[in-house]
Amino acid sequence: MSITVEEKTRTIQEFARSEGDTGSPEVQVAVLTRRIATLTEHFKTHKKDNHSRRGLLKLVATRRKLLDYLRGKDEARYRVLIAKLGIRR
Repeated sequence: MSITVEEKTRTIQEFARSEGDTGSPEVQVAVLTRRIATLTEHFKTHKKDNHSRRGLLKLVATRRKLLDYLRGKDEARYRVLIAKLGIRR
């Protein structure tokens, strides 16, 4: 249900603002988006897995908070990120 190490590393490299960047909001939102997508696929076959569903809701809330933070800090970076990830809002 979680993303693989290779997929996470690839995501970090794609969204990092500089070499070795793992803490910027862009990277955190991208990793959370990958995890959310994986869990969403999991629920297509395991409809009654309510324990994991709670984790999914926590991930979505965390991503929402990070996106709100980024939007308040720098609107341009926010717009680029949601366009790149395909997140609607």
